[in-house]
Amino acid sequence: MRFLHTMIRVSDPDATIRFFDLLGLKETRRFDSEAGRFTLIYLAAPGDEGRAEVELTHNWDETGYTEGRNFGHLAFQVDDIYAACQTLIDAGYTINRPPRDGHMAFVRTPDAISIELLQKGRLEPQEPWASMPNTGHW
Repeated sequence: MRFLHTMIRVSDPDATIRFFDLLGLKETRRFDSEAGRFTLIYLAAPGDEGRAEVELTHNWDETGYTEGRNFGHLAFQVDDIYAACQTLIDAGYTINRPPRDGHMAFVRTPDAISIELLQKGRLEPQEPWASMPNTGHW
């Protein structure tokens, strides 16, 4: 397993980038989604590019965050997403967003912190995962 990034939602990306710039983090990449109406901006300390990053998510239509919804999730890369999810299920956890695509899943900690699991490389979709519905939210 390898830690990838922490995601936070931001209302003003420029102000947030300026804040993290003061701490030495620099923008490594950016992705705009016209269809989804959001921007993802990744920041990293020198030497941590592509490893331990902060993902800023700017939802274009958001007017402000309340009740901690600005913190998004922790992301971890796993060698076998199906095995990782099965281990969690066997321990009594609910997979909120199953890895239907063989690439991404979400589960929540006992304190309801969202954890994103990302497959290292790609796996073909497999049952029962490919047909599993979402449960709750993440």
